[in-house]
Amino acid sequence: MSENRSDAPLREDIRQLGGLLGSTIHEQAGETVYETIEEVRGLAKDARAGDGAAAEALEKRLGELPDEMIVPVVRAFSQFLNLANIAEQHHRVRRSRAWVRDPETGPLRGSLEEFFKRMLPDTEPDDLYNTIAHLDIELVLTAHPTEVMRRSMLQKYNHIAGLLDEGDRVDPTPEEIEEVHQALKREITAAWETDEIRRRRPAPQDEARWGMAVIEQTLWDVVPHYLRRLDRMLQRQTGKSLPLNAAPIHFGSWMGGDRDGNPRVTSAVTREVCLLNRWKAVELYEREVGELVEELSLQCASDELRDWVGDAWEPYRTALKAVRDRLLATRHWIEARLAGRRPAEGLIYWRADELREPLMVCYRSLHESGAAVVAEGRLKDLLRRLSVFGLTLMRVDIRQESTRHTEVLDALTQALGIGSYEAWSEEERQRFLIREIDSRRPLIPRDFEPSDEVAEVLETLRVIAEMGADSLGAYVISMASKPSDILAVKLLQKEVGVVSPLRVVPLFETLTDLQGAQTCLEQLLAIPWYCQHIDGFQEVMIGYSDSAKDASHLTAAWALYQTQEQLVATAREQGIRLILFHGRGGSIGRGGGPTHAAILSQPPGSVDGRLRVTEQGEVIQAKFGLRGIAERNLELYTTAVAEATLAPPQPPEANWRVLMDQLAETSCEVYRTLVRETPEFIDYFRHATPEHEISHLAIGSRPARRKPTVGVESLRAIPWIFAWTQTRLLLPAWLGIGEALRVALENGHEEELQRMYQHWPFFRAFVDMIEMVLAKSDPAVAAWYDNRLVPEALRPLGAGLRDRHAETRQTVLTVSGHDNPLDEAPVVQRSVGVRNPYVDPLNLIQVELLDRVRHGHEEDLREALMICINGIAAGMRNTG
Repeated sequence: MSENRSDAPLREDIRQLGGLLGSTIHEQAGETVYETIEEVRGLAKDARAGDGAAAEALEKRLGELPDEMIVPVVRAFSQFLNLANIAEQHHRVRRSRAWVRDPETGPLRGSLEEFFKRMLPDTEPDDLYNTIAHLDIELVLTAHPTEVMRRSMLQKYNHIAGLLDEGDRVDPTPEEIEEVHQALKREITAAWETDEIRRRRPAPQDEARWGMAVIEQTLWDVVPHYLRRLDRMLQRQTGKSLPLNAAPIHFGSWMGGDRDGNPRVTSAVTREVCLLNRWKAVELYEREVGELVEELSLQCASDELRDWVGDAWEPYRTALKAVRDRLLATRHWIEARLAGRRPAEGLIYWRADELREPLMVCYRSLHESGAAVVAEGRLKDLLRRLSVFGLTLMRVDIRQESTRHTEVLDALTQALGIGSYEAWSEEERQRFLIREIDSRRPLIPRDFEPSDEVAEVLETLRVIAEMGADSLGAYVISMASKPSDILAVKLLQKEVGVVSPLRVVPLFETLTDLQGAQTCLEQLLAIPWYCQHIDGFQEVMIGYSDSAKDASHLTAAWALYQTQEQLVATAREQGIRLILFHGRGGSIGRGGGPTHAAILSQPPGSVDGRLRVTEQGEVIQAKFGLRGIAERNLELYTTAVAEATLAPPQPPEANWRVLMDQLAETSCEVYRTLVRETPEFIDYFRHATPEHEISHLAIGSRPARRKPTVGVESLRAIPWIFAWTQTRLLLPAWLGIGEALRVALENGHEEELQRMYQHWPFFRAFVDMIEMVLAKSDPAVAAWYDNRLVPEALRPLGAGLRDRHAETRQTVLTVSGHDNPLDEAPVVQRSVGVRNPYVDPLNLIQVELLDRVRHGHEEDLREALMICINGIAAGMRNTG
């Protein structure tokens, strides 16, 4: 299938959607607006094609736009980019289906078919089966402020994707074609007339509801469908079925539990979100059981089922109506709790196994009664859902900073008159914590009067005791560095009466913390009490965002790789099972990138059938918003984790490690010299990017800064990267890499670097991701911002950054051997090329808006600026 032929349907979809948007604008906004937009579009395409006169005319035309014309022009280009995204996502699904249908193409890379075909010749079927059957992949949905689009707009865009799918029918009638066309027009018109700007910052509960909607609208149906496919493949290739209770992929959440630096996430919010998750789960199960009541009118039944229902005429309906009634009672109980009442518990479902029991009775009965084919349909799907989603859809992690626990313990020790916990040495802290954990007397005095901050931490722990382990996942400690950070949470859970304590997960984020992670784990496992109480299992989280912001992308990537190797080695020495929790973001600078390649590039032994990873912000919609793409991503996770387990990559050669150390050292020095030690850098950053204006976007519940200081160190990784993405320089993703590679090349390492690229998956994946950054970035666009917004004295700094970008491009291509970035990824090249003429006007308008806003027209133009920020984010397919 040639690239041009396969892309023809995509071009037709974009043409159709663009045409419908144009006619909508003409009808809804008038001819003057329409003609202005068309003029700008034409100039932008000519300018991007290299027409210098068109580029000058475009900049002049946009600079002369009156205030009242800016909003419709910005909205037009922003909406086109969103429609192009929809068309591309739909085309990905279409191409995946075409690969399956076309016997000449062979199976798609990373698909179940390709994975089994490639692995089985060298892998025993039993080993393959056992690996798949015991996979433990948890995708943790987080609500970092990167999803810039309102949910109402997302719903409209999902409807448009569904209509494109309808339009792909093989044999549509003219009437059906016209109906799809008119339905598309209605959706695009509705989108045009909908306010795309959030007028208030979402509350953590709103973010949690958004996460639930992703499960309800796509994953609820995709998961059982995918598991049926996986089951069929296992039966075909190994002769064994996927266990009915298997949950190779399941879901967690930080929405409503991540209180690190977010004062809006309180104990009350966490309680409410846990109840909301349960409510939504029960509602979905109630709906499915209702469908089964309608379906299972059979009269044949096993003795086991008869023992449950007696002589009922329709035994399955009788049993399932009782289940439905109990689900209804559970839903009413949760609603009462959400309303602030304390209802009697009654006969409600608390645990998933209570719901599973009657369903399994019906399942076994159908098999024993000769109706197995019926059991393998909707009922089996429901049992699969129960294994994956439980009674809570997704368990909520608690995340809190280590210093907050230190404050609690310090307040307690001072109240007890035994000194200041905060002033004690690490050894003194450990002795105190272990002694108190083993003690039967309570630590918290009855008359203890804590500060509001201390009281909130203790109340969160009481919510953990109240909600239980079925609702909650892990307790993640950010800024962890010492064993006492972990022991402190163990003690505090015990003191408030947590019956089933949450596993405590240290998060190592900065370069220093990553480098000290192995020592911390070794010291922790050297404590006899601790080893006896972790049941041979330890989870550790590693942070990609803050480590890259702290030390450069390259330095952080190498530190993360080495940290994983060290933690794996320590766990093996101590005989414990280790699971690594990857705190990845959506953008390349925060650990994002292609899922399959990222997993296969991890150090040997670091995956081993288990993986936890965050899915953040707009990435959730991109990966799981459409059913076809959601299933493809579940497939990629499954095959990549299984392959990394069965056939892990070889460790790097010793001389490669030495060279990586040198690259990382140079990169870190270059990065920190500019970002931390160049006095004028912060001032330049504030002028050259919309960092300040982004803080006014209502795109997340968390503040942009952890602390009210002006340096980059206090700025969260997300707005730090978001700001550079808006100007299309994408500085954090590549800064330091060009100089590091240049030094290595000058020292005669060109051949060695090329060997690393060809034979080391980690290095190849890293270089490929940098090529993607280089393809998406555009220093000429960043220069527009400098020329209008940056004081003349600071402009040499920007010119220097653009020179560094050019050097990075040259050195990276020398290593990969490519003539242009992404030569081996033409689909991505095409995607960037399609978007550029539509993002360019938005960047030019943003420059104009920033200039006007910063000179006193803030209120009049704020809406246009917010829409512009959204549009550029859509065009770049990344925010933070």
